[in-house]
Amino acid sequence: MKYSKLFGKTTYGEQKGSEMISHQFLTRGGFIKESVAGRYFFLPLGWRVHEKIKAIIKDEMDKAGAQEMISPVLHPLELWQETNRTNTTGFELMKVTDRRGGEFALGGTAEEMFVDVVRKFQVSYKDLPFNIYQFSTKFRDELRARGGLLRVREFVMKDAYSFSRDEEEFKIEYQKMWQTYTDIFERLGLQTMVVESDNGYIGGEYCHEFQVEHPDGEGKFFVSEDGSYVAHEEVAIMKKVSMNESEEEKPVEEVDAPRGNTIEDGVKLHGLPAWQQMKSVMYIDEQGRYILAVIRGDWGVNEMKLRHQSGSIELRPATEEEIVVLGSTAGFISPVNLKNEKLLIVADDSLVDIKNMYTGANAVNRDLLNVNYGRDWQAGVVGDIAQAVVGAEGVRGGKLAEKQGIEVGNIFQLGYHYTKLMKDAVYTDVDGQTKPYYMGCYGIGLGRTMATIVEKFHDDKGIVWPKSVAPYQVHLISLSSKDPAVVEKNNAAAQSLHDELEAAGVEVLWDDRAEFSAGAKFADADLIGIPLRLVISEKTLKENSVEWKERSAENSQLVLLSEIVTSIKKFLE
Repeated sequence: MKYSKLFGKTTYGEQKGSEMISHQFLTRGGFIKESVAGRYFFLPLGWRVHEKIKAIIKDEMDKAGAQEMISPVLHPLELWQETNRTNTTGFELMKVTDRRGGEFALGGTAEEMFVDVVRKFQVSYKDLPFNIYQFSTKFRDELRARGGLLRVREFVMKDAYSFSRDEEEFKIEYQKMWQTYTDIFERLGLQTMVVESDNGYIGGEYCHEFQVEHPDGEGKFFVSEDGSYVAHEEVAIMKKVSMNESEEEKPVEEVDAPRGNTIEDGVKLHGLPAWQQMKSVMYIDEQGRYILAVIRGDWGVNEMKLRHQSGSIELRPATEEEIVVLGSTAGFISPVNLKNEKLLIVADDSLVDIKNMYTGANAVNRDLLNVNYGRDWQAGVVGDIAQAVVGAEGVRGGKLAEKQGIEVGNIFQLGYHYTKLMKDAVYTDVDGQTKPYYMGCYGIGLGRTMATIVEKFHDDKGIVWPKSVAPYQVHLISLSSKDPAVVEKNNAAAQSLHDELEAAGVEVLWDDRAEFSAGAKFADADLIGIPLRLVISEKTLKENSVEWKERSAENSQLVLLSEIVTSIKKFLE
């Protein structure tokens, strides 16, 4: 391929809209171009990378026995209504109506579609398990697209769905996909950490994200010292040590509390530790219920855990006016004597054993001292709602450290969630009875993966593509000269080498532009990031050689033209 004919050349200067280096280099290198916020053109260079990523994913999925298919992008809305997802996906769901009045969802994920196609067939237990997957465009009506390709509104995803007889059979497929994903990311050059994560409103015990550690990643997770426990911040748990369980309970006392609304204000006023203070945070859920989360003052409320404990799908902080209507006041909320038919109190399980706590008294500048669970107040639900903290003891030993990363893939258990909600999503078992499928789901975003590779493989000059996904394997440069005879000789040699390499199956991008200097061509080559740069010049031809420089190397060397094909094939092994 001649670079002079390539659509989408390099550009220089800061790209607006993202601080992520992947967005900067992919745009400047001529790989992508923004259409509107959150939607991108993949230019020829970028699409070559995208398709190489796709080929690796497909190869490993096929090796694992999964079967590729494709489903329509427009999902009949009645399918989503069957599973109640029209009410649970919030702002991310996008809808369209056709000229006949038919309503459709623009697919964000495709669980309903895959269940729908499977239930159109009469499947026997003998046909199970099977795993079917697709590469298709997905749509998410993100509130704020950001990070270039890392958070977009339209993207290609590989989503796979496994159908099994039961949980035991599903576990085998889950572990197979775990290993498949490990192999995929290894071939892509990405070192991943498998992170326990949340399965959303579906619930379930099995859900893992494949995270690539990165200081600017959106994902935050905790890792134990020995690495045996890795969990997303939304689900991470820590050991909760009893603080003063043996202390004698004292009588409750209501006191004046001329203080501010923070935990620190309470600590200063009463001279007691933050862990002994009760932090009460009021939320409103999608049903209009008041959800009061009560936890130790030195810990934060984990909203994902709170959703699960309260049975809520969505939570938002209550306004000061809503708190007043309930009979309390912001900054002095207490579960003691707070009652309402729409109120659910959820207490962190650590509070049960802490004695003589202090808290607000549901009135401005009034506090309660020596409050004890069970005697003075009770919760509708007691469970873990604590956000894990750095330095806490992990559940499997060792202290927890926090890391950040970019999620490049996920695998999770669907169980019977969709197949029990959707009519006739059943197979015929050995006993002749029909039973619902037990499902799993497995996703990889291709654009996000591409951006993550750039985040991990670059220097200050540009991208350093791994060989497995580079748009071309060789970047051939023929240098210009003021002497037309030299230019003609260089171009003739470059053309001959280009043709020889292509005949040998080597992918070549040839920078044949006569009007550009050597420095400009080298800068473009560094920005584009192809693994091997070959330079033909008057000097190299005198030696019957070509200048060989690997993108990740500091220095170059001369290699005889007669040996170049053999050397390249060895380099690409």
